[in-house]
Amino acid sequence: MTTSPTKPYRILGLQQIAIGGPDKAALRRLWVDVLGLQVVGHFVSEAENVDEDICAIGDGPRRVEVDLMQPLDPAKKPAVHATPLNHVGLWVDDLPKAVEWMTANGVRFAPGGIRKGAAGHDICFIHPKSSGEFPIGGEGVLIELVQAPAEVVEALGGSGGA
Repeated sequence: MTTSPTKPYRILGLQQIAIGGPDKAALRRLWVDVLGLQVVGHFVSEAENVDEDICAIGDGPRRVEVDLMQPLDPAKKPAVHATPLNHVGLWVDDLPKAVEWMTANGVRFAPGGIRKGAAGHDICFIHPKSSGEFPIGGEGVLIELVQAPAEVVEALGGSGGA
């Protein structure tokens, strides 16, 4: 499968990295106590089996989140602690167009579709593995696409057609 050269969206930059472990207190010792990131939020979801602290580095539209995650139940899925670098989040200027184009061009998405994420932005995930029907996956990495708010689009230079 060959991808179409004209994309109706732009990837603008890094939105977040999500780090999982069995106990987020150990993660906080490094990321908050030693490296000095600020805890700016907290998110708990039974459906996603996660208890996470949302930390930040930088300011304004160039702020990058570092999400420190532990499972609510280590025996359940998703196992947010099983892969220490759980996922990478990328800002995108037009998430629905990106998902539509990528799907038409063979990208496999994880179940759940576009939905609200922990920080309140619309999100979806590129599956870490490809499949017969969708031959493009994250090659072992879960990738979160995050709808950039207007101020991020303006600051990072997005407007379709990249």
